[in-house]
Amino acid sequence: MLIRLGYEIAIECPQPTPVISVLEIHKDRQKDIKRQTRVLTLPSTPSHIYEDRYGNICRRFLAPAGGFRILYDAVIEDSGEPDETNTLAGETPIEELPDDVIGYLLGSRYCETDHLGNLAWNLFGQTPRGWARVQAIVDYVHNRLSFGYGYARCTRTAAQAHEERVGVCRDFAHLAITLCRCVNIPARYVNGYLGDIGVPPDPAPMDFNAWFEAFLDGKWYAFDPRHNMPRIGRVVVARGRDATDVPLLHSFGPHSLTTFKVWTYEQESHPAKPPYHGVDRTVGAHTIA
Repeated sequence: MLIRLGYEIAIECPQPTPVISVLEIHKDRQKDIKRQTRVLTLPSTPSHIYEDRYGNICRRFLAPAGGFRILYDAVIEDSGEPDETNTLAGETPIEELPDDVIGYLLGSRYCETDHLGNLAWNLFGQTPRGWARVQAIVDYVHNRLSFGYGYARCTRTAAQAHEERVGVCRDFAHLAITLCRCVNIPARYVNGYLGDIGVPPDPAPMDFNAWFEAFLDGKWYAFDPRHNMPRIGRVVVARGRDATDVPLLHSFGPHSLTTFKVWTYEQESHPAKPPYHGVDRTVGAHTIA
């Protein structure tokens, strides 16, 4: 399967402003890219990439004063298989966890394990360990929160989402991550492309989406409390402890977001469709997560 994906993002800056984007396809999927544009900027602006502590590819710009636009388009090969399911996967004892995994048991900016620990053990302490426990958490979050773009708030934490019972995909992910960590299952935040492939078109398309991965039996598995079903065509962009580590765009100074367009679709199903048909949302932000 070939998936067409990309974005067009524009911001306005009152003065020259350093910007970091975390929008590159993750290095694990770079080998699957069949064709791509370079990252284009208007006006043309020098940039360079580096790898952060979590293995994500980040790009640094100095955005000029005024309008600044970033564009990218690519075609990537995908297996066409849904997310891997392994209902027999068990939990790894803490003392046997790899050193680079242990940190995903700890609280973080949006995942306050200290606030939700008692709740997690009360709800899931008697649930069979391993896959069944993670799935029970995903089911709980999926049913607990109501999704809507109008509920978006960049400061909402997992505990606040649980109390308010609303959120967007990142809030679903943060709450599930926190509950997993509370019961000693390592969990990490993931964002990337996810189009409506193999499912009916969604009136609220999730071309850029957030989900999470849980570490079971020595392997990371994808779980999606927003959709709560295996999906086809996830393309990872970045992973971290929570959204703090992987904002799509971060500026070191004020900016306003004027354009946010994303497209993700199976290439053969829309061979003549122009790329700029995906999500188009205009909001103001300092960090786009």
